[in-house]
Amino acid sequence: MEATVVRTGTEGKTWGGGSKSPLKASYGKMMMWYFITSDALTFSAFLAAYGFSRYKFIDSWPIADEVFNHFPFMHGTDAPMYYVALMTFILIFSSVTMVLAVDAGHQMKKSKVTLYMFLTIIGGAIFLGSQAWEWKNFIKGEYGAVETNGGQIIQFVDAEGERVALEKVAKVLPGDRVEHERKNGLWYVTDDSSLPTYSIDEVKEGFKESNYLVRTQMLDENGAKTILSREESLAMINDNAARVVEGANLTRNEYGPPLFADFFFFITGFHGFHVFTGVLINIIIFFNVIIGTYEKRKSYEMVEKVGLYWHFVDLVWVFVFTFFYLV
Repeated sequence: MEATVVRTGTEGKTWGGGSKSPLKASYGKMMMWYFITSDALTFSAFLAAYGFSRYKFIDSWPIADEVFNHFPFMHGTDAPMYYVALMTFILIFSSVTMVLAVDAGHQMKKSKVTLYMFLTIIGGAIFLGSQAWEWKNFIKGEYGAVETNGGQIIQFVDAEGERVALEKVAKVLPGDRVEHERKNGLWYVTDDSSLPTYSIDEVKEGFKESNYLVRTQMLDENGAKTILSREESLAMINDNAARVVEGANLTRNEYGPPLFADFFFFITGFHGFHVFTGVLINIIIFFNVIIGTYEKRKSYEMVEKVGLYWHFVDLVWVFVFTFFYLV
């Protein structure tokens, strides 16, 4: 007795989802498109939330050129957005090498696929390392600031309006500073336990003896932060200064509203996780190319599928770079 075999009309074709192949794409590529669509909606929601929050604090939102102005091996040099732009170029260039890898796969050129996949992996790894370096500088901070009783961030500038670091403002006072720990009987304190470099009293005392001014978060009609007069600065420090803030965390940061750091960590971190995942997948595909897996299949479609994901990750960064850094 012979078994009955049902013919679907798709025998010998890459599509396995029915009698019709949408957009003449394989089942695997269609599933990748579904994933990309859903992930795009997630990133859109994050960027929309960022936009609404920024609009709410539009008069006090940090200026990106003043926050992201570091460059490797150029400490103290004001290089606004230079390194972020370089990171963006590297990631976009890795997308170009991925296109070349996919094209080489269509031509069944194993050596070229190997080369371009390797360059793509290197580009992704450099971007991840650059983002980690950017995070390190963002968390550490450079100048420091003071938080007022109302939760506002105030910074210090000289007569020309240039930022001044806390080390130039504060005056070291005699006496030991003890960090709160459980053994001190303050185990229930939920505030940050680590001590800043200088106490608020040292900042107040040093500021009295200096000629520096206070710059607030509020932006003027020209889009620049408001600088107080010397008398107003002294009054602000003496009456409202509450604590010293250095760098950034999820609670407070020296740049401005806490939401600024929260969105930076969450959005760039979520995107960085996607890049990290893409690099891992690219490495797996890279070794499969080397051992000839796709030569045996007579198809490099897996390279094309991971390429779709990589292009999506690059495109998302373009939007993150635009909304978070440029606008």
